[in-house]
Amino acid sequence: MAPKLLALSSLSSISPFRLPNCHISTPNCTPSKLNIFKFHTPKPNLILCKFTESQAVSESEPEGYGAAAPTRGDIYLQRQQAVAASSTVLATTKKKKKKKDKIFKVSNLAPCCYGCGAPLHTSEVDAPGYVDQETYDLKKKHHQLRKVLCGRCRLLSHGHMITAVGGNGGYSGGKQFVTAEELREKLSHLRNEKALIVKLVDIVDFNGSFLARVRDLAGANPIILVITKVDLLPKETDLNCVGDWVVEATMKKKLNVLSVHLTSSKSLVGIAGVVSEIQKEKKGRDVYILGSANVGKSAFINALLNTMSYNDPVAATARKYKPIQSAVPGTTLGPIPIDAFLGGGKVYDTPGVHLHHRQAAVIHAEDLPTLAPQSRLRGQAFPSSGLNLESLIADRVRSSGLSGLSIFWGGLVRIDVLKVLPETCLTFYGPKALQLHMVPTEEADEFYQKELGILLTPPTGKEKADGWMGLETKRQLQIKYEDIERPTCDVAISGLGWFSVIPVNKSVGTSDPISEVTAGELTFAVHVPKPVEIFVRPPLPIGKAGGQWYDYRELTEEESEVRPKWFF
Repeated sequence: MAPKLLALSSLSSISPFRLPNCHISTPNCTPSKLNIFKFHTPKPNLILCKFTESQAVSESEPEGYGAAAPTRGDIYLQRQQAVAASSTVLATTKKKKKKKDKIFKVSNLAPCCYGCGAPLHTSEVDAPGYVDQETYDLKKKHHQLRKVLCGRCRLLSHGHMITAVGGNGGYSGGKQFVTAEELREKLSHLRNEKALIVKLVDIVDFNGSFLARVRDLAGANPIILVITKVDLLPKETDLNCVGDWVVEATMKKKLNVLSVHLTSSKSLVGIAGVVSEIQKEKKGRDVYILGSANVGKSAFINALLNTMSYNDPVAATARKYKPIQSAVPGTTLGPIPIDAFLGGGKVYDTPGVHLHHRQAAVIHAEDLPTLAPQSRLRGQAFPSSGLNLESLIADRVRSSGLSGLSIFWGGLVRIDVLKVLPETCLTFYGPKALQLHMVPTEEADEFYQKELGILLTPPTGKEKADGWMGLETKRQLQIKYEDIERPTCDVAISGLGWFSVIPVNKSVGTSDPISEVTAGELTFAVHVPKPVEIFVRPPLPIGKAGGQWYDYRELTEEESEVRPKWFF
């Protein structure tokens, strides 16, 4: 507020014009002559004086003299000083807020590798973000540091498995530079920003990669749910059934999303729908791609840029410097900003959230590629006439089914079949690199110790098997069934795949007649490494048979309004 000028005419209205404790004598001056003086008032200085009551009593003053009531000028000055003091306080608080906001964005200001997001440096050769001094100086001279690929990313692009994440949910076997907690901390600022969140979930590991507590990272920001790798589902799968199944599972987790999209980054299925949804909901905000480690965020961003580049020259330019893709969980070590929109705004490739309950968190780095399916899933059923079983086991299966047998899924999972029907069938869906082996339950412990690292892999090799923690977690499952014409449930192993439980499979050739039961209970014992989780869920409708037995649930009007739509 600017100070107001006092006119001389206003001074004449104050009678008498006096200052506190001051006596002004103007000899030979009349009030009319006072108008010829020009008053120049300097900026007042605040002087604090100690004034005690004893001094006031001791001094004798004539009646009518002493401190007068504050004048209009005094009140005006006090008001100006209060306004100045409050403005100073507001200025300091604004500076503090700006400093707090800048704390989260410091990493974006430093030059980082465009492949993994690690800060560039020239000190340690083996560390992520390393660039030789000559290249660094040359790129810095030409202002091209944001177009530099670090040495680790070059090795990853040639198929080398180099881990760089350690700690809880990290991976051993390599030199560890970043902890999983530090990567999660780099995403903590999202809850305080206005952003559009695109959350990715792997359909092969739906429960293990879902990020049920994503609101801790995303805050109240809107979420678009993207299901990746649908091209890996078996042939003749009805994606309408899969989309409805995903929405039902999402609603049970009480996560409100704008829409659900079934996509494939490899074949670009469903990517155009995600682009349209992002353009509709972006509204000037930045877009952050979130997901668990190795869920396919970098591959999704590349597919996104390829689709957008047809109509957006900015996205076409961004394709030249896209994030690195690899099978190593923890490839991306920092947020990577990408200019992808013609009207402004960025897409951020973020570090994957490392989850300790997935199989990838417990196996050696060299065995990680075995967990990633490379082609369409083909269910492997037990029992099946196409399996090459020993004569004793084959006779046992034909007589009494799977009861009393144990199935090993590589060296990572063991399923003991305790109580089932003679026609009960288990169908396994997962990477082909993990072989299935069946032995009698009484011989399972000895078989595991003998064949671990040789026939049961991963872990691969006796050296890794000696340091293997083993299958320390045992969970007993009691599965109730009511309809024998359809699968009862899926048992999903976090980070690996799942097996479907079918109470009565009429194609199973047994010597006994088909059981005429309508309801009952099946019992299994599942062994996995200690941190790995086991999920029992409704069966995923895949293949031609899935579209036949899947039932759509009838919705109320309120559910129809709240329920998100799915697209593919």
